[in-house]
Amino acid sequence: MTDTTSAHSTSGHPPRNHPDATEAPPKRLSASSTSGSSELAHLKMSLHRSLRQYPDFPAPGILFEDILPIFSDHLLHKSLIRALELQVTDSYGQTQIPDIVVGLEARGFLFGPSLALALGAGFVPVRKQGKLPGATETAAFQKEYGEDFFQIQNDAIKPDQRVIVVDDIIATGGSAAAAGSLVKKLGGNLIGYLFILELDFLKGRDKLDAPVHTLLSSQEEGTSKT
Repeated sequence: MTDTTSAHSTSGHPPRNHPDATEAPPKRLSASSTSGSSELAHLKMSLHRSLRQYPDFPAPGILFEDILPIFSDHLLHKSLIRALELQVTDSYGQTQIPDIVVGLEARGFLFGPSLALALGAGFVPVRKQGKLPGATETAAFQKEYGEDFFQIQNDAIKPDQRVIVVDDIIATGGSAAAAGSLVKKLGGNLIGYLFILELDFLKGRDKLDAPVHTLLSSQEEGTSKT
């Protein structure tokens, strides 16, 4: 078959072996981006090694995943905040950093404020019903043994502020979904959810209506959160 590309090429359609000089070159990862991805991968491995597992707790057949050793070691704690910061900047870019980090009661309070400081964002708590003063918005969610309620102060988020919801573990996704609905009630722009650990087999991310990012995954069915 004869190649007729050069015979029929024009300035608007240059031959394949002579690309248009105005065509943008392929994007390349910057050195800082590559370095950040490498650092994040290293931090994830270190954090995963620090987790403790307790079989048959709190009931037979449950493998309890304990994240608390991360917080008892100051270097691991710093590594966690750095890893979460890198996860956010890698996912959203420097121009779309959240304005607000929303942390769920209670484990989201352990690292949410520190992450907000690292990102230059504000921190807003979502608490169980009756624990916040002033006017609030309320959302219900299902727990294993019934219904519970989350609340947020109704002036905590301004309209169109970019918001990310954080918690320690995503299991069934119900509590995170409730927090996301509160963000939207206040007019916030919910850009995603961020968790330290995901219990994949429970498929909690299927309940969430914004991108979900997790640092670590639990490979074993029957795992319980801390």
